[in-house]
Amino acid sequence: MLLVVDIGNTNITLGVYKEKKLIGNWRMTTKIQRTSDEFGLFIYNLLAQRDIGIDDIKDVIISSVVPNIMYSFINGIQKYFKTKPLVIGQDIPSGIKINTDNPKEAGTDRLVDVASAYEQYGGPLIVIDFGTATTYDLVSEEGVFSAAVTSPGIKISANALWQGGAKLPEIEIRKPDTILATDTITSMQAGLVYGYIGQVEYIVNKIKEESGLKDIKVVATGGLARVIYPETHVIDIYNPLLTLEGLRIIYEKNK
Repeated sequence: MLLVVDIGNTNITLGVYKEKKLIGNWRMTTKIQRTSDEFGLFIYNLLAQRDIGIDDIKDVIISSVVPNIMYSFINGIQKYFKTKPLVIGQDIPSGIKINTDNPKEAGTDRLVDVASAYEQYGGPLIVIDFGTATTYDLVSEEGVFSAAVTSPGIKISANALWQGGAKLPEIEIRKPDTILATDTITSMQAGLVYGYIGQVEYIVNKIKEESGLKDIKVVATGGLARVIYPETHVIDIYNPLLTLEGLRIIYEKNK
């Protein structure tokens, strides 16, 4: 079995594949400081709940945008699973060519997402990841990653709103029934969600206009994509497992 790990700024997402079938996936918070033993035991216990043993895991692949936890995390994997993980970097073949001003600036999370979307859906593509930041990545029909847009994520925008306004409460991020709000909480929800829908639609349409590419598919992933996807026609596909699938795809290209 293959253990795939995506280490993001907010969450660490893990999945286990038996060949091409995902048989379990989990999330743990990134921001808690952990030792290698804590990482190893935590993952061990997660897998044990699905009757997956240490000896069942033959390989591990990791994508990370959080360098300061990698030493402990990798040591935990090596200590408890007795395998050296494959860590995604710019030198790892992914099926995607990066053609930006500084290819080394492209985050491995973005590389994994675009490789996954291109392999599954073909190009041209716009891949949107609703994470800590919301990212928009353009991939050509030939698999060339050529442009990127980065904006504050919905949660960052929400945090700025209630932390910057002394009398504004912390709220659930959801779309109210109407934009014509009559109370503070609903007015904040309306501004956040309807405003974000507008941002997504404008950025997607502007990328399509300036790129000149025809028949671009728009693929979305990330936890809060589920809030935006049903409310707009500019997103064609919502795939919450896009990153995990991308890690499996890249592993298969490198095994």
